[in-house]
Amino acid sequence: MVIKRDDYLNKLIGKKKNGLIKIVTGVRRCGKTYLLLNLFHNYLLQNGVEESHLIEIALDDRGNKKLRDPDNMLEYVKERIEDDQTYYIILDEVQMLEEFEDVLNSLLHIHNADIYVTGSNSRFLSTDVITEFRGRGDEIRVHPLSFREYTSVYEGTNDEAWDDFISYGGLPLILSLRTSEEKVQYLQTLFQKVYLSDIVDRHKIRNKDELDELVNVLSSAIGSLTSPSKLVRTFKSIKNKIISDKTLSTYIGYLIDAFLISKSVRYDIKGKKYIGSPAKYYFEDVGLRNARLNFRQMEENHIMENIIYNELRIRGFSVDVGIVEYYTTNKDKKRSKRQLEVDFIAARGSQKYYIQSAFSMSNPNKKKQEERPLLSIGDSFKKIVIVRENIKERRNEDGIMTIGICNFLLEEDSLNF
Repeated sequence: MVIKRDDYLNKLIGKKKNGLIKIVTGVRRCGKTYLLLNLFHNYLLQNGVEESHLIEIALDDRGNKKLRDPDNMLEYVKERIEDDQTYYIILDEVQMLEEFEDVLNSLLHIHNADIYVTGSNSRFLSTDVITEFRGRGDEIRVHPLSFREYTSVYEGTNDEAWDDFISYGGLPLILSLRTSEEKVQYLQTLFQKVYLSDIVDRHKIRNKDELDELVNVLSSAIGSLTSPSKLVRTFKSIKNKIISDKTLSTYIGYLIDAFLISKSVRYDIKGKKYIGSPAKYYFEDVGLRNARLNFRQMEENHIMENIIYNELRIRGFSVDVGIVEYYTTNKDKKRSKRQLEVDFIAARGSQKYYIQSAFSMSNPNKKKQEERPLLSIGDSFKKIVIVRENIKERRNEDGIMTIGICNFLLEEDSLNF
């Protein structure tokens, strides 16, 4: 099964020979190795690069154990370079290379070397590495499969694909597993034995139960506003545990650095300013989120919102939660401030879109409820409601576009219909 990942491949192609280290990041098992050692490898060969000018080293292969030594690695690479043509150095699982930061900086001094690296533990998948190579590194962030990528190889209808996608997510290996039992076991084992173990080992967390409980709470609360102080109250009242907001905030930072979750903060649209806590947290892969909860909380409306958020991030948008403040006057003529929420403000350069995730607008009251925040904004940027129904696109008299979730996900330029 060949899954095309053209968006990421084109980014790699566009960054060829730019003098920087191409650092491919993303949550474990999202397809970074396949992107470099299969798709990019084949592209280079098909475009005239000789096999001898590809220096590809999988450092998790025991046969390359000697190359985990920094001096051995540098000697090996330099011996392979025999002429002035470009050599493409691709190091997979580079975190297994001792002193890898120093080695990569040394490789930058080779004038005809073009360097690509990836890694799969929390040390490498953290923002620390990007900071380490600031000015010398160029990040390519890889996500799990989008719905468009998923359906490109899925054997079945789009509706069947959607049902599987909202259950098991978009980690590529899921598509090769045939039974539900295999998919469940894979996701649960991956979450517990790989992702959380990486975080615990790297940060030397002594009370793993606290981290486990936090992950469970965040998994249950996707699409809901929350904050460390609110989580403290949740732990105290429901879990009967006392954990400081500082500790919870630190743990959340670890989960974000490992790309397991993302944070979407609130933005006052009319006041043009960010608002602090609370914020929303979304999972990088909904299958991992569902597996964490043993597939018990399968509310399609919340999962759909998480998928929309992920799709916007895949398309390169920064995504905030919108707040529209307004004043009302009661019968006693007292004014009070109220807030309406816009699920997503998606911004990319000069582009901006206001987006509501509405599972259904089956009656006038629900339609009014979903459209009211958009109508209250008052600027000219595009306003969109995404629904579960199979709707291609339609506009009302106020210019608000409604589109079905599958059409939104499958059409690359759906925001501009």
